[in-house]
Amino acid sequence: MDKFFGDFQALKNIDLDIHRGEVVALIGASGSGKSTLCRCLNRLETITAGEITIDGELLPEEGKELTRLRADVGMVFQSFNLFPHLKAIDNVTLGPRKVRGVSKAEADQQAMELLERVGLSDKANSLPTALSGGQQQRVAIARALAMKPKALLFDEPTSALDPEVINEVLDVMTELAEQGMTMLVVTHEMGFARHVCDRVVYMDQGEIVEQGDPEEFFTAPRSERAKAFLSKILAH
Repeated sequence: MDKFFGDFQALKNIDLDIHRGEVVALIGASGSGKSTLCRCLNRLETITAGEITIDGELLPEEGKELTRLRADVGMVFQSFNLFPHLKAIDNVTLGPRKVRGVSKAEADQQAMELLERVGLSDKANSLPTALSGGQQQRVAIARALAMKPKALLFDEPTSALDPEVINEVLDVMTELAEQGMTMLVVTHEMGFARHVCDRVVYMDQGEIVEQGDPEEFFTAPRSERAKAFLSKILAH
């Protein structure tokens, strides 16, 4: 897969398979193409060349089939992207009702179960502005789960959060990983990448430079670029 913005090549010859139930951390310096790759995977950005498949089905560029397949891949953004005028529960039920055609009663019941799962059943009737960043992000995770996705994409889900609430979100993500959710996580949280993920994919300048077992990657990276990256971030 390749992606150009004008003359700038943001992604170069990306070849990546994520298996069912696998948790993959996508790491690298800012500007290395991680978020662009994440956004391309559910067609928020169009790719210049290549193809994307979900469960063996080719992800089309537009139309009803794209909507159907995109619903199978949940996305959790850096900036939460909740609807500010909707209560937490209504943010969670909107997708199932509009896209999946679920009844209000069923969607509400499922939303309450999901809000309980992320520790926020007492905030169901709160507007996003009344919630902390960590709480908003947990509502966003519940919203993504409400579509019963086959996989979840996380685009730097903790980078907009205050340090004291980052663990609230990482705890929910760790639980999802333990329950077998297929996840691709763009993250700067190296502890999460090392201890929760099954595989680490290291990107630099739009390329996948190295990937493999987290413990091996963090203790004995093979490429000079990965060594340089790790020496910067693990020195503190």
